[in-house]
Amino acid sequence: MGVQKGFRFWAGLAMAWSIFFSPPGLPAVEITPFFTQNQSPLVQIFGLPSIGEASVVPSRKADLRLIVDLANNYVNDKNASESIVLDGESTRISLDARYGIAKNFEVGLVIPYIIEGGGVLDGFIDWYHTTFGFPAGGRDQAPKNRLLYQYQKDRQERLKVDQSSDGIGDIQFTGAFQLFRNTQKPSRALSLRAALKLPTGNSDHLHGSGSTDFSLWVSGGDEYTISVGHFSFWGAAGVLGMTQGDVLKEQQRNGAAFGCLGVGWSPARWIAFKIQANGHTAFYEDSDLATLSGNSIQLTIGGTLAFSDKISLDLGLTEDVVVKTSPDVVFHLALRGTF
Repeated sequence: MGVQKGFRFWAGLAMAWSIFFSPPGLPAVEITPFFTQNQSPLVQIFGLPSIGEASVVPSRKADLRLIVDLANNYVNDKNASESIVLDGESTRISLDARYGIAKNFEVGLVIPYIIEGGGVLDGFIDWYHTTFGFPAGGRDQAPKNRLLYQYQKDRQERLKVDQSSDGIGDIQFTGAFQLFRNTQKPSRALSLRAALKLPTGNSDHLHGSGSTDFSLWVSGGDEYTISVGHFSFWGAAGVLGMTQGDVLKEQQRNGAAFGCLGVGWSPARWIAFKIQANGHTAFYEDSDLATLSGNSIQLTIGGTLAFSDKISLDLGLTEDVVVKTSPDVVFHLALRGTF
C-alpha cells in the first residue's frame, strides 16, 4: 500500500508540474532518436549512420540538424604481439539535411567536419573518476591533453596520428522510403533507409576512411499517450558494406551489422527524456584487442528541449557500455529545425 501511495504521489506531482509548465498553445515536443553513432577515431571514419526516424520527412518539407559530438578517447592496451594507444579528443560537427521529395520519399545529405586534437577535458574526466570512485583505467598516468593514436602489430607500426588537424570528413548521401505508417495512428511507422558514403575526407588524419560505404537499414517506432505526457520507443537494424579503405587496410572488414534501441518520455510539452543504446559488430579483424576486433555498444542518456513547434535541441551524454570499443565519454548536441 505504501508503494502505491508513493507512486500516486509522484505521478500526481509530475502531472501538476507538466500542466503548470506546459503552455496550452505550445505543441508537444517530438521524441526522436539521438542522431549519433560510435565516435571512436577508428570507427567514425566509416559510414556508420545515424538511424533516423521511423517516419520520413513529409513531402516538400525540410528537416535540418546541426550536430556536434565531442568525444574524449583513452585506450592503452597490449598483448604479446600488439599494442594500441588512442589518446585524444575529437569533435565531429555535421550538417544533416533531409527533404521530402514526394509522398513517402525523402533524400538527404550529411556533411561532417572533423577536428582531431589533444583537447582540454582530461583533467575534468580524471576529477570525475576520482570523485565518484570510477576506475581510471590508467588515464590518470598518461600525459594530459595529448593526441596520440598509435597501433603496432608484430613490431611494425601500422598507424600513428599525433598531429592536430581539422577538415571535411566523408560526405554521405541518404534516402528513405516509408514502408508502413498507420493511418489511424501515424506515430506507428516503419521506414527503409539507405546511405552512401564517399571518401572525401583525409584518411591520413582520420577525417575519413578512404573507402566507399553503403548502408541499408530499417527504422521503426511507436508512441503512446499516458497519464503524464507521452511515451515513445524506437529501434533499427541494418548492414553496412565497405570497400577497401586506407586505415589499417590489411585488417579492415568489408561488412558490419548495426542496430539501435531507444525509449523516450515527455512529461511536459517542452521537454522529453531519452535513453538509447547503439551497437555494431567489429570493423577490424586479425587482432586480439577489443578496441579493434570487439563488438561495441554505446549508451546515450539525455533529452530534448523544444523552443517552438519548429526548433528543438537534443542534449546527450554517451558512455562506453563495452569498454575500449568506443570513447570514454561523448557530449552530444543537436540543434534541429523543421521547415
